[in-house]
Amino acid sequence: MKVAFIGLGVMGYPMAGHLTKAGHQVCVYNRNSDKALAWQKEYGGDVAITPALAAKGCDIVFACVGNDDDVRQVSLGGDGIFAGLPKGSIFVDHTTASAELAVELSAIADKNGQHFFDAPVSGGQAGAENGVLTVMVGGDEDVFTKIEPVMAAFARFSQIMGPVGSGQLAKMVNQICFVNTVQGLAEGLNFAQKAGLDTDKLLDTIGKGAAGSWQMDNRGKTMCKREFDFGFAVDWVRKDLAIAFEEAEKLGADLTITKQLDGYYQEIQENGGNRWDTSSLISRFKK
Repeated sequence: MKVAFIGLGVMGYPMAGHLTKAGHQVCVYNRNSDKALAWQKEYGGDVAITPALAAKGCDIVFACVGNDDDVRQVSLGGDGIFAGLPKGSIFVDHTTASAELAVELSAIADKNGQHFFDAPVSGGQAGAENGVLTVMVGGDEDVFTKIEPVMAAFARFSQIMGPVGSGQLAKMVNQICFVNTVQGLAEGLNFAQKAGLDTDKLLDTIGKGAAGSWQMDNRGKTMCKREFDFGFAVDWVRKDLAIAFEEAEKLGADLTITKQLDGYYQEIQENGGNRWDTSSLISRFKK
């Protein structure tokens, strides 16, 4: 297919590369043009100077940027995605953003005779680089069958969660669950270190039982070493949690413990750990 990818950050850069490797004709746009040219040098494909030009003639346009404002910036106006996207084509937004924004953009797509999906991802930088992301999708189930095989270039699993906005709501649940998992792991590993246990042996053992998790398998040993350079930054998780808190207010959902963990991440930011990854919750404990 002829596709475009808007946004070449730590996630979008490899995701767009996987689309090229899968044989799709890819055009990219990035606000920092040097990054787009570096991507082109590595993967081939085309570079556009606006999102509208990237979207021109495309079957599908993918985007992965920072937040709601960034999505609006690349989507709307004469240079935005909607302006260049052909009638009947599909806009898939992989940004973790608000469900409210998804509904807003879907209404614009409907008016233009286009299709819109909110499709945030889980798996972090490593998942993007290895092409094994999980995608939570909101939108028309019939049209989803057209994008699913294309997303398979960078995703090992994608699921339609319901109508537009459902993907973002599912991602909020994902973020709530994983930060609570990280805190439990941090407390357990701190306990183990205080007790003088061999944490490598411990993780290899309890990881095979009820305590096992992706976080334990992929971050347990690095947490023990206080290594926090693995992609998904504290700044970004706090952005995601803020979206979840706003939605929880509307739903009347209790996120008491998650709000406490958000406060812990704020402490890490205040101590200079903005770009540390989310496993840095253990940094609050001294060895």
